[in-house]
Formats: sequence, structure tokens, C-alpha cells
Amino acid sequence: MKYAKYHALGNDYLVLDPRAGWADLKPGTIRRICHRNFGLGSDGILLGPLPSDSCQFGLRIFNPDGGEAEKSGNGLRIFSRYLWDSGLVRDAEFSVETLGGIVRATVFDSGKTVRVEMGRVRFNSLEIPVAGADREVINETLEVGGREFQFCAATVGNPHCVIPTTDLSPDLATRFGPLIECHPLFPKRTNVQFMKALDRNNIQIEIWERGAGYTLASGSSSSASAAVARKLNLCDDSITVHMPGGRIQIELGADDSVLMTGPVTRVAEGVASNEMLEADLPD
Repeated sequence: MKYAKYHALGNDYLVLDPRAGWADLKPGTIRRICHRNFGLGSDGILLGPLPSDSCQFGLRIFNPDGGEAEKSGNGLRIFSRYLWDSGLVRDAEFSVETLGGIVRATVFDSGKTVRVEMGRVRFNSLEIPVAGADREVINETLEVGGREFQFCAATVGNPHCVIPTTDLSPDLATRFGPLIECHPLFPKRTNVQFMKALDRNNIQIEIWERGAGYTLASGSSSSASAAVARKLNLCDDSITVHMPGGRIQIELGADDSVLMTGPVTRVAEGVASNEMLEADLPD
């Protein structure tokens, strides 16, 4: 069965089109496909386009651990590029339904740049969710791995834990990210961002993505981190988010709505072998 591979600032996804024979994917199959050594290798899978009662296109997003994600900013930009390459969209704005809500996207530069209306960032504990009383989760404290962190939590349709810091490094994400992802405060687990404000219009983040691990770039992480930076009065409305894989531009509305713009690169098209799909991963 055919597949397409793209990356958005080094965050790579496989697009599996139901029209090419891909059906509902089981967790074990997803893990095999995404595995870097025993499968095609990717940070996730985009299954679509799917039928939608409310939008032009439906999309399901899967993490490499086999779980399903509510939303992915980079995944949505990649899916938009795939729709462009398939001749299903052109210059006009179009809508996509995800588990994390409806988004609207526009493709520019022959598919190489995509703008996505990510929806509103919310800080309410019940919506994210975060355990405990109904509250806005701003400047709270958690302890993991013998260290105490001050954090803010947010949702952009998927959960995020943003930790402001002045001492940013990949080690922070790889060492503490997996512990925070599965912390009891977050009943659905969480994406984790360590965030440093550079000036009023620039932030830098390191990312531990729920179900995927250390990640070079993330659109939803950029959205949540930018909204937290403004919430803490560290930044203004227009923010460039710097990540190991590159930069994403975020524009924040007065209602905490997010307009995200970033690049997409087409990597390859291929045919997956049934032999790969039938093999079990080693323990």
C-alpha cells in the first residue's frame, strides 16, 4: 500500500490515505509502521482524508506508541501539504476535523508554507485536564526526579505542561519530560515544553511529546508555549518560536486564539510491504 512522508522542521509524519487501502489502524500496527528500524520510521501517522459531517476533510493522528492524539500543529500542516499535492485543495482556506476540534488551514508557496488556525488556548484544569479543583493552572509547582518546577498547563485541543526556565537544554526535556508526561497531575498524560523567553517577540523551547518522546519541533507545543509566554507577560502577540528543528510563527488573538504559520517539506512516496506489517516487534 502506498504512503507519503513529510517533515515539518524535522518532525516527520507518514500520511496513510484510506483511498490507497489503509483501514482503521490497530496500536500494534502503528508501532510497527513508526519504528525506525523495523518499520517505515516516523514521529507519527496521519490517517486521511476521512469523511466528516462538519468539515471538508477528516483526520486521525496517531503517536508512535500506538495511541491517538487529539491534535498536532505540525501534523495538520503536513496533512494540508498532502491535500495540496493530491490536488484536493488550492489557495482557498479549507477545514479539517480532528479529535481536538475543527481547524482551518491555508496553503501558500505551492504547499511549502501552511497557515493553520489552531483554535483557542485554554488554561482551565477541567478542560486540559489537570487533577484537582476547577482552576486556571498558572504558576503551580510540581516535583519530579528530585527537582521542583514551576509550570503552567494549557490545552490547544491536546494537553500541554509549559515550564518557564532561564537555563534551557535538551537534557531538561529528555531527563524530566518522560516523568512529567506521566505525572499523576495529568490523567491523560501531557506534552511537555521547557520554555525560555528571549525577548518580547521570541521564545525558545525544548519538547518532550506525549507518546513520541524528544521532538525537534511541534506546532501545538509552539502554540501553547507562546500563549503561556503572553499570559505571563513575557511576550507580546506576535511570537517566533525557536526549536531545534527550526522556527514557527505564532500570532495570538485577544481571546487566546492561535494562528500558526510554518514550513512543510515533502520527503518521499513509497509502497509499504505486507511483510513489514505482519512482523512482530521484538520485546
